Amino acid sequence: MVTQIKPQTQDNRPRKNAPKSLFDPKIIKRALVESFLKLDPRLVAKNPVMFVVEVGSVITTYLWIKEVATHTGNPLFTGQVTLWLWFTVLFANFAEAMAEGRGKAQADTLRKTKTETVARKLTNNREERVSAALLRRGDLVVCEVNDVIPGDGDVVEGIASVDESAITGESAPVIRESGGDRSAVTGGTKVLSDRIVIRITANPGEGFIDRMIALVEGAQRQKTPNEIALSILLAGLTIVFLLAVVTLLPFAAYSVRAAGSGTPPTITVLTALLVCLIPTTIGGLLSAIGIAGMDRVMQHNVLAMSGKAVEAAGDVNTLLLDKTGTITLGNRQAVEFIPLKGVDISELANAAQLSSLADETPEGRSIVVLAKETYGLRGRELASHEAEFIPFTAQTRMSGVNMDGVQVRKGATAKVKEFVVLQGGTCPNELDDIVTRIASIGGTPLAVALNDKPLGVIYLKDVVKGGMKERFDALRAMGIKTVMITGDNPLTAKSIADEAGVDDFLAEATPEDKMNLIKREQEGGKLVAMTGDGTNDAPALAQADVGVAMNTGTQAAKEAGNMVDLDSNPTKLIEIVEIGKQLLMTRGALTTFSIANDISKYFAIIPAMFITTFPVLGALNFLRLTNAGTTPESAILACVIFNAIIIIGLIPLALRGVAYRPMNAGAVLRINLIKFGLVGVLLPFPFIMAIDWLLTHLHLA
Repeated sequence: MVTQIKPQTQDNRPRKNAPKSLFDPKIIKRALVESFLKLDPRLVAKNPVMFVVEVGSVITTYLWIKEVATHTGNPLFTGQVTLWLWFTVLFANFAEAMAEGRGKAQADTLRKTKTETVARKLTNNREERVSAALLRRGDLVVCEVNDVIPGDGDVVEGIASVDESAITGESAPVIRESGGDRSAVTGGTKVLSDRIVIRITANPGEGFIDRMIALVEGAQRQKTPNEIALSILLAGLTIVFLLAVVTLLPFAAYSVRAAGSGTPPTITVLTALLVCLIPTTIGGLLSAIGIAGMDRVMQHNVLAMSGKAVEAAGDVNTLLLDKTGTITLGNRQAVEFIPLKGVDISELANAAQLSSLADETPEGRSIVVLAKETYGLRGRELASHEAEFIPFTAQTRMSGVNMDGVQVRKGATAKVKEFVVLQGGTCPNELDDIVTRIASIGGTPLAVALNDKPLGVIYLKDVVKGGMKERFDALRAMGIKTVMITGDNPLTAKSIADEAGVDDFLAEATPEDKMNLIKREQEGGKLVAMTGDGTNDAPALAQADVGVAMNTGTQAAKEAGNMVDLDSNPTKLIEIVEIGKQLLMTRGALTTFSIANDISKYFAIIPAMFITTFPVLGALNFLRLTNAGTTPESAILACVIFNAIIIIGLIPLALRGVAYRPMNAGAVLRINLIKFGLVGVLLPFPFIMAIDWLLTHLHLA
């Protein structure tokens, strides 16, 4: 049930200039180079799991050099372990570099739009040509056909068609005009028609292209709270296993002396054991998952200020959506002609269409379309009839046409009734009854009259966008509460809310009402997301956990939000929530898989290490790995190789994300445990056995 809370013009396809392939050759080449640069201990130290692996790689490298130089030990085994440990670190670096590389490829595309543009600056009403780099906030510039807009700004004079494909990836031009909510322009876009005067709103280095380049690079991405918590968990597991492995050496030496058989494990074996026990898979992919989440948002033409904003979207509990343009089409549409008794409906439709032929408002055009599609009435050529069109004014609150001695009017009921009376006619009470009924369900009634005869009423209503109810149902299944915000009266708001299927609505909303609503939700421990484009939305956007500002909105709104939708499509907030949830689901799935596949490695390594000392452990060697009864080398090397290869094998999943389906947290956990947990336990067994067999037959172990 919907209760009041008291006081698609563009699609959401990924941007066209995004890399089309996960493994674009240019990105791979750059990532390979970055993989080696990221071996810098200062960088690896930020990831405790991979830092331990790198330290282990250094230790085994030293041991291998020592064994080769002194002709002691088993340099073939130590060298292979060393090689695969370095590969493990490189593969983890490669995963992160691949994710960053996709962002850097987008940044390269954006840099191409920052050419040495010459701006036509207005100074004291005189035009002078200056470098765009010299423009400052508040400067006025002129742009005409084929001019590149030199910087971010607002149109203060004129109207023009603008090509924004360099920024949004959409080929269709957009209209930008002074005043209203379509005045914002972005530097690097191109004027296709007419002439506009722009007031620059950003200093050099502060524009959207500059911010996009800095953000999509990914290298300075901030870790999110959940990611930090997971990093602490992984660090904790690493410390636990590190202590276990360190204490294993004296325990093994004591056991060998007590049993009188076997040999204690070498430092190389213990290092390999540690690397296989700690959660290297998720440790190697964690950064890539977070960066890929930001990348997926960018592919939908949304500029996220940080990874925290993307992840917060995945934890959103309450979604605030503006009614006009988000839930509804944005303009009231004619949906029905209601004639008075004794009036043929075709006569009403004909009069309604005649009165709207010169009405270029969306409402007027919808009346013409309804008459055409429902009653077969087509637009007529009225030039020969010497028609006089009567435009709508705030004083008359009517519009219509005079022709061939006939006067047709449509408009506010009170004004149409006055017109009828002045023509010598009367209006039945039935007209007021119809008007009251339409108003009671949130519609807008327009009365229609022909000379002194009232004909009936045109029913206008906010049309809910197709599929919105289903999308809200999907959000409800995810445990997200939807709230419609509107300036309409409660009656109209309730009607639209019922039809759209939102959970609650906020009617006659003021900036203070929006802020208070968000604060109440947050005080209850909930995360809130909302969209906005006006200065009056700025406080609420700043207060919301996920604030998505429209690129065509005011500068105040864009600065207040932590995301900016370059397409200015408010319904995209739903996609942002889905991407955030997909990021969390991907991280959860790969964490489950990483911890689960460590279990299988225990069964491969532990029996092989101690079976000569404790033969009873042979019962755990159900894999029957080659030579497990005499030497652990092939088993350990097989696990180390699998441990490295699985990281690169999971890179596509980390970058693309797991398949997203709306579901609650309990269902996600069950799927992770069944699908990724079970697969994580079972998958390593056949691969470790195959690698062990291959190593033995190639005499590498």
